[in-house]
Amino acid sequence: MKIVIVTGSSRGLGASTALECARRGMGVIVTYNSNPEKAADVVKAIAGIGGKAVALKLDVRNSRSFPEFRETVCARIKAIWGRETFDFLVNNAGYGLYAPISDVTEEQFDGLFNVHLKGPFFLTQALLPMIEDGGHVVNVTSATSRVATAGVAPYAAFKGALQVLTRYMAKEFGERRIRANSIAPGAIRTELGGGLNEDFEAMLAGQTALGRIGEPEEVGRVIASLLSEENRWINAQNIEVAGGYII
Repeated sequence: MKIVIVTGSSRGLGASTALECARRGMGVIVTYNSNPEKAADVVKAIAGIGGKAVALKLDVRNSRSFPEFRETVCARIKAIWGRETFDFLVNNAGYGLYAPISDVTEEQFDGLFNVHLKGPFFLTQALLPMIEDGGHVVNVTSATSRVATAGVAPYAAFKGALQVLTRYMAKEFGERRIRANSIAPGAIRTELGGGLNEDFEAMLAGQTALGRIGEPEEVGRVIASLLSEENRWINAQNIEVAGGYII
């Protein structure tokens, strides 16, 4: 059985990704930061479709906690799946901030940086020795790195940097046949940035070629599919999953 770690998977895109991976027969490590109840719900949902999962606490903002997290992962994988390695890492954890550049504080800037760039960099570094040769790292970025949307500059900048980092991961991990790709969602119905109201959703739908916003499972299915053997020749790519957002 293949095993995947999906960060920030107690809700939204992460939860959908965890469920879609389980539907494809993968064992799943769900991570959460502040809501163990929702993480437990995801584990329960996976069990309900015949899958196997475990929820672990992870604060992606705190890179000093990563060695301890790695040891916990090692122990749980061995106890549950009888393995010492896992196969796939999905760096999904994140949050949004809506503010013009003129109003962004240094504290807000650093918080976004820690979660969206520094966190994925050092978490991947910490877990890399445990990733099976021939594995895969998927980084969740954003369509805002392609289209300038007022009010999300730091978030979009770090997501753009994560796309660049993805290519370097693919280059450096290639000798172990570990692929690295990024997925860039467009407007999706999640709680990121406080969620969507009716007017905001209508505006985003009007900017999308297919005339609607996306659902979390539509992104989760793409990520789960990308991890499969059928897509093993896709590497070092940023794949936008956005329904044709501002084209």
